[in-house]
Amino acid sequence: MRILAAGLAGLMMAGTARAGTLTLYTSQPDADAARTVEEFKKLNPDVDVQVYRSGTSDIMSKLAAEFSAGAPQADVLLIADAVSMESLKADKRLLQFSEASLDGFQAGSFDPENYYFGSKLITTGIAYNSAAEQKPQHWSDLEKPEYKGMVVMPSPLYSGAAAFLLSGFVASDGLGWKFFDALKANEVVSVRGNGAVLKSIASGEKPYGILVDFMALNAKAKGSPVEFVFPDEGVPAVTEPVAILSSSKNVEDAKKFIRFILSDPGQELALKQGYLPAKTSIGKPAWLPDGLTIKIMPIDTQKVLENTDADKSRFTEMFGG
Repeated sequence: MRILAAGLAGLMMAGTARAGTLTLYTSQPDADAARTVEEFKKLNPDVDVQVYRSGTSDIMSKLAAEFSAGAPQADVLLIADAVSMESLKADKRLLQFSEASLDGFQAGSFDPENYYFGSKLITTGIAYNSAAEQKPQHWSDLEKPEYKGMVVMPSPLYSGAAAFLLSGFVASDGLGWKFFDALKANEVVSVRGNGAVLKSIASGEKPYGILVDFMALNAKAKGSPVEFVFPDEGVPAVTEPVAILSSSKNVEDAKKFIRFILSDPGQELALKQGYLPAKTSIGKPAWLPDGLTIKIMPIDTQKVLENTDADKSRFTEMFGG
């Protein structure tokens, strides 16, 4: 396995593909991406997997440049959100995989036309340092003077989950741009991705932040001084879908990868990594207590798709790139 960091975005792999080589673009954290490929290769030892790992928004920009050049490199995608997949589907960039086995998956977790498939449920809520003076419970708490200059969030220009949150909140009657205007006035800082948010919170540099659930709660389980809250008003959720590009040079191995992700072993791996698997019969992570109800915010993904570019542009004007 070879992992290509975001800084190697310009590295061209054209002409190097060969039978048995699968190129995966993923937004998974480095360790999770490596483990996913490792477990896949145990079942498919003849497949050489090359990995490009970055945030979903960055991956989408990279794909756009490759499409424009007529040289898309990826065979299979495993990225944060369905909105990005819908964009690719609308542009006929995805391959339909009708024979995918979806027994046990809820209807809303995959594309009804079988172009992409959710692999897990990831929500975004509020995280804070265990020693922090305030204990936020609501999104509106981050607007209060007590939090001024002490809140960090991931950039939607890099993180797919953050991009989904941005456009979902903007379209929400109870939040809208008013929420982000208040965050700006409260000196909230935008950083590259969720990993940077976690680091800032755990170190106490910025004791409060907007963060994906698994990253905060897995860190807490390992002893990091991090707490996590699912605000009562609800949380946005993404499904980390997987899909095959229609331009793939290795469709058969790409299908093997999707079969693995959707299989019981693939879903059990997601559970071991601390995620809530999309296949409900697999179980739930240890950090999810019995009886805890997580309210998922109703977000119109089509509206998000229509507005995401404009929303990101306005966000950049407010918080920087």
